[in-house]
Amino acid sequence: MEERKNPNLHNVEFLRSAVKERDFPRDGLPQVVFAGKSNVGKSSVINKLLNRKNFARVSAQPGKTIHINYFVIDKQMYLVDLPGYGYARVSKAEQQRWGELMETYFAEGLLTLGIQIVDIRHKPTRDDVTMADWFRASGQPWVVIANKLDKIKKSQLEGNLAVIRQTLLLPEDVPVIPFSAEKGDGRDQVLALIFDHVRKDDPE
Repeated sequence: MEERKNPNLHNVEFLRSAVKERDFPRDGLPQVVFAGKSNVGKSSVINKLLNRKNFARVSAQPGKTIHINYFVIDKQMYLVDLPGYGYARVSKAEQQRWGELMETYFAEGLLTLGIQIVDIRHKPTRDDVTMADWFRASGQPWVVIANKLDKIKKSQLEGNLAVIRQTLLLPEDVPVIPFSAEKGDGRDQVLALIFDHVRKDDPE
């Protein structure tokens, strides 16, 4: 049997922004889901993984959009960009709408692989812990990207990763990958994991 090729990351297009359950694609393609705080550099991480400068918009005003963005990669998988969380100036009503949208998405069981992005410089926030709980409850594999690696000293790396793992109560099988959206550290490791899970999820 011919081995399936990895999706071509250059062949990527924006599909739609989902604001309601009926907007979620349900065509069986693997869905790789990205989540992170509003200012953690999620768009920059996605751009670095795709090797594109401004594909996922880097917004000057975090917390402005409450919808799920879907990108199709090589007609083989979805990159699902969840709205950023934890932005202090968002109203209670918006926070509630965010929570309901997340609850609906996770309840659908569409997730193939979760990718949670945290800031390697700081202890994860309460919102980060909540997001980790969502991924854990989904029963699907997930990975934590510790972004902004270029902003810490090498001597801080091990201790900071231990704090992230401890605070998010990560199971042993959830990797924490040091990453720099600026320099590309960790990119190959994350892509290898994504492709591995997409292949496993392939219905063929």
